[in-house]
Amino acid sequence: MSFAVPADAYDRFMGRYSRFLSPQLANLAGVREGQRVLDVGCGPGALTAELVGRVGASSVAAVDPSEPFVAAARERHPEVDVQQAAAEELPFANAAFDAALAQLVVQFMSDPGAGVSEMRRVTQPGGVVAASVWDHGGGRGPLSPFWRAARELDPGLGGESHGVGASDGELARLFSSAGLADVEQTALSVRVGHPSFEEWWEPFELGVGPAGAYVAGLDAERRTELRERCRVSLPDPPFTVEAQAWAARGVA
Repeated sequence: MSFAVPADAYDRFMGRYSRFLSPQLANLAGVREGQRVLDVGCGPGALTAELVGRVGASSVAAVDPSEPFVAAARERHPEVDVQQAAAEELPFANAAFDAALAQLVVQFMSDPGAGVSEMRRVTQPGGVVAASVWDHGGGRGPLSPFWRAARELDPGLGGESHGVGASDGELARLFSSAGLADVEQTALSVRVGHPSFEEWWEPFELGVGPAGAYVAGLDAERRTELRERCRVSLPDPPFTVEAQAWAARGVA
């Protein structure tokens, strides 16, 4: 899945949820002062900002395959080593980091096993690899209300429920298969308030990710029908979206 969209579009669409995951994932990985850490699939830099706040910009590196996201991350964090690269081919030496983290990225890797193995390779022995993925498989991701409405409109639509790591236990199994030790899984949760239905809906029309691509492929009539199905399925505004992500950590 390519994210060739403006950084501010991603911020409005997913950043409103992912920024609340960043400190939780950093806690899970035990990120602390004195470490050198890597943000894999950094996007515009939500997790990067959290890592910079903990260890300093000169001790953070980040990669993402999306050119617009790399440009945004560099602008927002000019002292961070941000490179355009895929998780499956990280441009770093063996054991270069104390920790490698991937927030909401594993499910979009072209080869998740290779991506996590690369994260293990660049993490020093005894260091931590950590990742998180929304619980779309359990219907508890922040986009789950959207995908439920979309499946009413288009029965058989898979949405993001079958992405790697999106169901209970999958991240842990992936980490173990990639050769990580002492693998642990947990659930992280976020609560995000929405003042109006329009504020919730409009980012879906920005073309971000699978949901944005699905909306972009609908004609005007079906798009309107989907929007109204979403509207009736959500509480009256203002409302709060409660979401859960699966997270795993392992030792290199």
